[in-house]
Amino acid sequence: MKFRLVLSALLALFMVAPVAADDHKSGKTIVEIAASNDDFSTLVAAVKAAGLAETLSGKGPFTVFAPTNAAFAALPAGTVESLLKPENKQKLVDILTYHVVSGKVMSADLAGKTIDAKTVEGGTLAIDATSGVSVNDATVTTADIAASNGVIHVIDQVLLPN
Repeated sequence: MKFRLVLSALLALFMVAPVAADDHKSGKTIVEIAASNDDFSTLVAAVKAAGLAETLSGKGPFTVFAPTNAAFAALPAGTVESLLKPENKQKLVDILTYHVVSGKVMSADLAGKTIDAKTVEGGTLAIDATSGVSVNDATVTTADIAASNGVIHVIDQVLLPN
């Protein structure tokens, strides 16, 4: 159950786009917010292929570090296409859940800190908010997109678990 919730959160992050501050009041989930933004079409496709949409639409709360289409496009040629194949589903699930942290972590909670955050995948993200916000080697380009079941932070790279 927890795994499915994390996957759902990840889907939402990948499908997120800058939205109005009151979207969380409208009841939109992470997945609904992401699906409404064309900049996350690759993330949304990946979340669907991984079977994580339902999980990331669940109660949560989740914090999703969502890569944009440009972040996916920066991967080596053929990587996304390969990950979307049914035989690579577990690898895709691992990558997507590596972008999700349980709980709702807003940028104000991180300001001036460096922390290690455990992901739903089981790995650890190095978050540095001492000068801007970075997650591993990715930069948060848009923070605090509130959803009814968590928050999305847009990042400029796809994070890969060890």
